[in-house]
Amino acid sequence: MKRSMMVCLLAGLSASFARAQLVSDSLLIEGHYRVFHYNTPATLPDRSSLMFVLHGSGGTGEGMMKSTERMEQQANASRVLVVYPDGYKRYWNECRKLSPAQANLENINEQAFFDGMIRYFQKRYQIDPSRVFAAGTSGGGHMAYKLALTMPTTFRAITAIIANLPDSTNLDCQPSGKAVAMMIINGTLDPINPYQGGPVILGRNMNMGVVRSTERTLNYWAGLARYKGDPARESLPDVDPTDGKTIERYTYRQKGKPEVVLLKVIGGKHDYPNDIDVHLEALTFFMRQLTQ
Repeated sequence: MKRSMMVCLLAGLSASFARAQLVSDSLLIEGHYRVFHYNTPATLPDRSSLMFVLHGSGGTGEGMMKSTERMEQQANASRVLVVYPDGYKRYWNECRKLSPAQANLENINEQAFFDGMIRYFQKRYQIDPSRVFAAGTSGGGHMAYKLALTMPTTFRAITAIIANLPDSTNLDCQPSGKAVAMMIINGTLDPINPYQGGPVILGRNMNMGVVRSTERTLNYWAGLARYKGDPARESLPDVDPTDGKTIERYTYRQKGKPEVVLLKVIGGKHDYPNDIDVHLEALTFFMRQLTQ
């Protein structure tokens, strides 16, 4: 009994310690307190990397942490600090002109928020501003595209998950026209972010406007990097044959150019495939860009 009580006590202390690692902070950006979350690193050498993980529409930064535990462990070993920002009232002011989200209607300054966070982590943890990355899911993927379109010299690489670029009729960002290392992870049977392009409808009546197809989205980033011809194709191992999904990787990679990759999840919907950990894939992709 005493041993059992001691085990429970130690487990409780361990859980309390784990919770104490979570830091939530905010920055005042143009009259709005913008919140972000991160786990304090046990050790983080100077000039380490910074990775933002962006939640989907209606989500939160803390909610995203539930799906990144394995990636966080690898990030610590790779000298990467992972940060989970909150969108404004749970949404981002991304590049979809027709989005009815309050963040879009109020034209919230997301670039100032990300600039502010980068300066915050430079000051507090001496991160290297040339090693900043962002990965986003769904609406967070659209926010990640916005960072690539409007802040290409700030972000070393981007990963967009279950998201396509807005169609030209639905785009209200001013693209820089500069190439950025980009990885896209999309499912062919996604009913919300249609693989072949079309309207994005959230819930019953939240119309986010039309997006391009995944192929057009891939070609946009490959074109900026001046790739020609077809990408290299590779079939990934079907780790979970019961989930009805398989993955093909299409890669444009050439020395001196930003890498552009599509992970095509055949049979994938608006979710994560079981065959890969999408956030680990993003981290691996980001680390590879440091050797380009």
